[in-house]
Order: sequence, then structure tokens, then C-alpha cells
Amino acid sequence: MICPNSARHSTGTNLKMMRIEKPILRIGFVPLTDCAPLVVAQEMGFFTEEGLAVDLVREGSWAGIRDKVAYGVFDAAQMLAPMPIATTLGIAGVRKPTITALSLDLNGNAITVSTSLYEQMCEALPAMVSDRKLSAKALKKVIDNRVKQGKDKLTFGIVFPTSMHNYELRYWMASAGIDPDHDVQLITVPPPHMVSFLKDKKLDGYCVGEPWNTVATLEKVGRTVITGYEIWNNSPEKVLGVNSDWADRHPNTHFALIRAVLRACDWIEKQEDCKQVVDLLAQERYVGALPSVIGLTMCGKYQFELGKHPELMPDFNVFGRFTATFPWRSHAVWFVTQMKRWGQVSADVDERMIAEATYRPEIYRAAASELGINFPTQDYKAEGTHAKSWSLFSDDRDELTMGSDVWMDGQVFDPSKPSEYLARLCQASGGVTSSKT
Repeated sequence: MICPNSARHSTGTNLKMMRIEKPILRIGFVPLTDCAPLVVAQEMGFFTEEGLAVDLVREGSWAGIRDKVAYGVFDAAQMLAPMPIATTLGIAGVRKPTITALSLDLNGNAITVSTSLYEQMCEALPAMVSDRKLSAKALKKVIDNRVKQGKDKLTFGIVFPTSMHNYELRYWMASAGIDPDHDVQLITVPPPHMVSFLKDKKLDGYCVGEPWNTVATLEKVGRTVITGYEIWNNSPEKVLGVNSDWADRHPNTHFALIRAVLRACDWIEKQEDCKQVVDLLAQERYVGALPSVIGLTMCGKYQFELGKHPELMPDFNVFGRFTATFPWRSHAVWFVTQMKRWGQVSADVDERMIAEATYRPEIYRAAASELGINFPTQDYKAEGTHAKSWSLFSDDRDELTMGSDVWMDGQVFDPSKPSEYLARLCQASGGVTSSKT
């Protein structure tokens, strides 16, 4: 969190001392509730106070975000957390060294299926109604029955091949022995189109961010079977991405941009009433959905079923607490393990090398120091070892409160041993891995 009175004093001093190389910026975003840090930075004047004139540009797809940053149409953008890695490696598209020095949020996704498929899953395994972690096993039973009946494969939507959504969906499926490359069909669909594809029976389910899961529930075309938080507590989701050479040419601009968004994340966390953030996001130029829809998950509630009270889920969106803004290199290592698991990169890619090239915590620390923000002094941490909040102590700095980090299947990830982790995943899922590897 920002220390009292440190932000404005520090900012004013730095603006006098340094030159913003490029004060006018175009920043891309996709209409999802987790674009909130960028929206708040714009609407609450944090960009302006940092000496930046920002044009926030709404983009319909993640491919558009990737390409427009790579080719310089956008100076920066809200990106899928694995995107800087994928773009640097040239996976399924343009190859351009890309970095992030700021995470925008944790969690925020869910898996939704059509009402018809939901009913089939409940019939196949009634216990999933009271235990969402059984939902993948219920789907496995439905798939096995469809195979016996000679029916077509179910089709699921992902927002982008190298996205947390894709890896969450695959992780969830594989935990029940479902091979996502063989037993179902996966197709890429832009987030705003997921609900219409479900309604038109072009999809049987999808993994997406909000508000597009809640919209499906409210329109009675889908039901959420599990949230991303329930698959992996406090998992990385979106980042602020820029071209590596852009950051090299505009270091002061990059610092100012990071500071503005850090202040926005801190502002979001300090709001006792979420209404102001919700009203900002609901504007047509941003998410363009009803405040009553956006307000559920943004205010820590989740509508799993119509006619029932929403469930409390206070950490569905995390923008500042639990060091949510810190770009952990261990997260980057985990992403590369998933790229290997599903055949997107070769087995000889060095996880640590790519993590250190794309995730840049040293830049974060330089910007955060100017705001008096406490931060981790380590770049890597294990995942899956804390079932509740815990304290991280970094050298002589104040302790940091961290969130739970467990997976639905109890796996533990040690970033120093990625190969062993992958081997355990394969064994736990009954050998499910990509046929491409």
C-alpha cells in the first residue's frame, strides 16, 4: 500500500527532475472488469498527475492487443499475463520482445457451461452441485457417455491460446483425465462474444473473465461450474505490457505509467464502497454493461444461480492486496511449464531465462520506491503451500500480507524445479498431455 502522503509528494518531485520522453500515449484494453486499474487511472486523474495524456482504446480481441502493441499502434496495453512471454517467443503470431513490469490483478475468471450441459453434468454426478471441485469429473462422465453414443465432441471457448483462461480450462479438464486436445474441441472467441456463441449453440462452455460469466447466468443461457480462484487461489491474470525496445527508449515514461496505475490499484483497494469503480467501468466506452451486472463480482459476490443469494467471494478480483501488482518471475516460469505441457513451445526452452527477459520486477521496484510502496525483494516464490493468508518477510522491509495460493488438486509448484512439476502433473492426470509434444 502507499504510505501516507508519499504518493503526491514523490510524484511532484520526480516530475520536476525527469523528462517524460513521450507524454501522449495510446493504451489498449479489452472490455472486462479487470481493466479497472487503467480506467481508474484515467478517470481519477492519476495519468494526468504523472504527466501523461492517455487515450484509452477499447479493443475487441487479444490478438488485436498483441499486434497493435507489437507494431507500435499502442504504446502499452492491458495484456494477458502470459502474452509478453508468448510474443517474445513468437508463439502463434508476431514475434517481438515484450515485457511487463506491472501485474494488473489476480483471479477474475470462471468456467461457464450451457444450461443443457450443466443439467447433464448434475445428472452424471449429483455431488458437484455442492462441491464445484467435482465439476471436471462430472464433465468427464458426460464426455464418456457421449463417446458411447457416438455424439460429436463438445466445444469450449477460450479467449486466446496463450492465456490464463486456456491454461485454467485445460488444468481443470486434465485434473479429471479429460484430454483437452482430444476429448473436446477448443476454439478462440473474443470475450464479448462468448455469451452469444453459447446462446447460438456454437459453444457448450467457455472460460472467460467478467462480466461474461454473470451475463450468461442472468440471461439463463449458462451456469458457472467453477471459478478460476477455486482452480488456483490468487492466480496471475492481466499485466501491463510494452515492447522491450519501447521501454528502453522511454524509461521515464514507463516509470510514470507504472506509477499512475499503481496509484489506481491502491485507490481501488481503499474504496469502502465499490459503487464508484463499478459506475466507471459500466460506461459504454469501457465495459459497457449494467452496473448491477458488473457490481456483483467487483463487490466480492458471485451469482452462481438465479433465484438464490449470490455467494460471498471477496477475492474474486484482487487489484492491490497480496502484492497483486508485483510481476513475479515464478508466475512466468509457471506459464512456460504450461506452454510446454500443451505443446506450444519445445521442451528445451529455458523457463528461467525467458522469465527474466519478460518479467521485470527491478523496474517495478524502481517505480514503487518513488511512491513509498512496500514490495518483495525476491523474484520467485513457491505456489500451492498456503491454504490461507500468510506473511512474506523480505530482508529488512516490512512484512507483506499474501493470499492463499492452493490449487484445486493440491499440487505444489517449486519454480526452481519446473521439470519435476510437469512430470507430477502428467502423472496426476493419468498421462494427459499434449499430443504435440
